[in-house]
Amino acid sequence: MSDKIVVAGVGVDTRHWIGGERVASATTFTDTSPIDGRALGEIARGGPAEASAAVAAAKAAFPGWAATSRTERARLLHAIADGVEKRIEELAVVETNDNGALLRSHRRGVMPRVAHNFRFFADWLLKLDHEDFETRGHTNHVSWDPAGPSVLITPWNAPLMLATWKVAPALAAGNTVVLKPAEWSPLTASLLADIAAEAGLPAGVLNVVQGYGSEIGDALTSHPDVRRISFTGSVPTAKHIAASAAANLTPLSLELGGKSPLLVFADADLDLAVDLAVEQYDNAGQVCLAATRILVEESIADEFTRRFIDKAIQLTQGDPRDEATDLGPNIHPRQLEKIDGFVQRALAAGARAVIGGHRADGGGQYYAPTLLADVAQDSEIVQEEVFGPVLTLQTFADEDEAVRLANDTRFGLAATLVTGDPERAERVTARLVAGTIWVNCFFVRDLQAPFGGSRLSGVGREGGTWSFDFYCDVKNTVTAPNGWNNHG
Repeated sequence: MSDKIVVAGVGVDTRHWIGGERVASATTFTDTSPIDGRALGEIARGGPAEASAAVAAAKAAFPGWAATSRTERARLLHAIADGVEKRIEELAVVETNDNGALLRSHRRGVMPRVAHNFRFFADWLLKLDHEDFETRGHTNHVSWDPAGPSVLITPWNAPLMLATWKVAPALAAGNTVVLKPAEWSPLTASLLADIAAEAGLPAGVLNVVQGYGSEIGDALTSHPDVRRISFTGSVPTAKHIAASAAANLTPLSLELGGKSPLLVFADADLDLAVDLAVEQYDNAGQVCLAATRILVEESIADEFTRRFIDKAIQLTQGDPRDEATDLGPNIHPRQLEKIDGFVQRALAAGARAVIGGHRADGGGQYYAPTLLADVAQDSEIVQEEVFGPVLTLQTFADEDEAVRLANDTRFGLAATLVTGDPERAERVTARLVAGTIWVNCFFVRDLQAPFGGSRLSGVGREGGTWSFDFYCDVKNTVTAPNGWNNHG
């Protein structure tokens, strides 16, 4: 088996990256493209041995990296960003072939954002500070000490962008990293290792290991030398990781599922509301923040639905490498089966398909954009995350009912509100349970803002200083006044 595969003309090493070297495994797994199901290559399949080696490399590199000045760490993160920007086209075509997201989005938004992730946290590191404060004449000084080796486990829906949301602040904080990408989309993580090495990142500071959660993931999250674990993915997997980490009391950051609402009031700009609703089909519905529950005030429901249908049926579904495509494939045959199972059970229970309700014509891993009406609040389709191009439509009579319906799930990741009344917006947002709320907009994301979920949507916050608070041991040093002989 070759150690490299070629994807759309780009060479990708299929081995792990551990301690500054490529490391093979005795076994492999097949990585396939969701576009047409073809095999992209055989990927090194790690287990406990590779996990131990990666953590050992991160542990050995940690003292030197933690002692590296803030200025030098920031310089190296900017150098990684430079490397990303030089390879945007390569990263974009590889990731599109690997996870099926739109090539135009990768070129114009996602990969430039990857570079921005590194630049933002490099710059934030240099201004990270807390003003000293006094207590009975004593001076309190707050500092951020690097915590140690960090395991970062990332999802398949936006592989490199979501990985670097974690990698960049962890490295900026002075931690060393073991990154395990999702087995359904591992390729750009391997390219990131190359870019980091070319930028001059010391060996062992960033390690990348591939494989299945049950084989290498458990060995990573239960390792006693791991000081932080950050995971983005499903609630069941998060519970498993939390149980694994519990023996060592390893701190966790968990960004989990969502079942977010989009509330449309009668005073809303209806064209804007429809645009935002149809936007929820982005990335074939494989977005944790997607507002998949459309809640519309009764008096405008018919007109909203008519306009929604008119706009949604104009979406073009097909090859994500085509500039004209709006919806690409879903990531894996198992995910497609899961999506269809949710929809068919909902239809059998009495839901009505306003549009879609079936796999896309032409076969492959494509699901038709779907809107289901006549759904009960306590039904599976309303309560559980589908993670596909499937939305539900419900109506409400007044503000109180809108808030009740919006909050009535186990999740609390995000919410979107469309209204022409600023006072209503203030009232409603105060009552919604969500980590992020958008008013008359969607998916505006600033890295200095806190990001995370409530309830089963997660534990902790990422972004700005919140990221450093997680990846560091925050220390307070209290110094007595007037020298060293004053006791108070």
